[in-house]
Amino acid sequence: MRGGPVTGAAERSVQVLVADDSPLFRELLVRVVGAEPGYQVVAVAGNGEEAARLTRALRPDVVTMDLQMPDVDGFSGIARIMAETPTPILVLTSIPAQAVTFKALSLGALDILEKPQPAADLVEYGQLLRSRLRLLAGVKVIRHPRGLRRGPHPDPEPAGRADLVAIGASLGGPRALATLLRALPGSFPAPLVVVQHIADGFTEGLAAWLDQESEISVRVASDGDALEAGLALIAPAGHHMLVGKGKVRLSLEAPVEGFRPSVTPLFRSAAESLGPRACGVLLTGMGRDGADGLAALKRAGGHAIAQDEATSAVFGMPRAAIEAGVVDRVLALDDIPRALVDLTR
Repeated sequence: MRGGPVTGAAERSVQVLVADDSPLFRELLVRVVGAEPGYQVVAVAGNGEEAARLTRALRPDVVTMDLQMPDVDGFSGIARIMAETPTPILVLTSIPAQAVTFKALSLGALDILEKPQPAADLVEYGQLLRSRLRLLAGVKVIRHPRGLRRGPHPDPEPAGRADLVAIGASLGGPRALATLLRALPGSFPAPLVVVQHIADGFTEGLAAWLDQESEISVRVASDGDALEAGLALIAPAGHHMLVGKGKVRLSLEAPVEGFRPSVTPLFRSAAESLGPRACGVLLTGMGRDGADGLAALKRAGGHAIAQDEATSAVFGMPRAAIEAGVVDRVLALDDIPRALVDLTR
C-alpha cells in the first residue's frame, strides 16, 4: 500500500505511540521508526491501559499495539482507545496465523503487520513499517458525515438472481467482512469469493477467524476449488483470484493497481463468466482498486453494490466506483447482507 502525496516542502512528522511489554522490542521500534526523517515516537507504553492513557493525553497520529501484554492486554487497550480517543492502530504481532489476532480488527484496529523475525533485515522492515504508519496516520477514524447514498448517475437496479457474490476490500476490510458474513445464514444459496488486501502471512488467520465468526464456511482458495453455495473463498496472498465454469483459478499475472490479489481481475472474471448473474460488492479501502472491475461487471448487466461513507473506515475504493457511476446501490454495511439475501433468492 502507498501513502498519499507530499503536500508541502516540509511534510509533518508522523507522531507514533508504541505499545509493547518488551523493553527491548520497544527500543528496537523507537530506533526503526525514527531511522528516517518525518517519523517520531512520542511515547512508549507497556500495556493496554497505559497505551490508552497516553493516547488520550498525547493524541498521536497512529499507535502500534502488541496484543499479548500483562495486566491490560492489547485487545483491551484497542477497545479503550477506540471508545475514548479514536486513533489509527497498527497491530504488531508474532502470531499472524492465529485467528484470535483478528479480534483486534473487530475492536477497531485498522491493520496488522508481523513483527520482524530475529534474522530480518531491519532496514527493509523499517521501510515497510514506516510506509504503513504514514498511510494509517492519514486515516480519519472518528465518526464523519454520511456520504453519498447513491451514485451521481444511478442506473435502474438490474433484474434477475445473482448466482455469485464477489467482494473486494482493503483497509478496514477484515472488520467489514466479519460484519457482513456474520449476518448471512449458513444456508446462503450462492458462493462468495473475496479479495482482501492484507499483509503477507495473514490470509490463513483471517480465513480461520471469519470461519469462526460466520455460519457460512470460509477458507483460503486453492486453484481449481469448486464454487459452492454457502462457501466463501478468500484469495491467497500473491495470487489474483478468477472465477469461471464453476471453479476458481489462481493467477500470477502482474499486479493491478499495485496489488496481487487485486479486486478488479476478480470482478472482470465474474462479469465474463456470469454476466447479469454476478454481484460485485466493494467495501472499505484506500485507493481505487475494484472500480474498473465493477464497471466491467455493470456493463455485463451484473449487480453492483458499494459500502457507504458513514460506515467505511476508508471511503476510497467505494467512492471511486460511485464517482464513476457504476454502482447500483450505496448501502450502509449493516444493510448489505439483507441486499445479498434478496438478490440470491
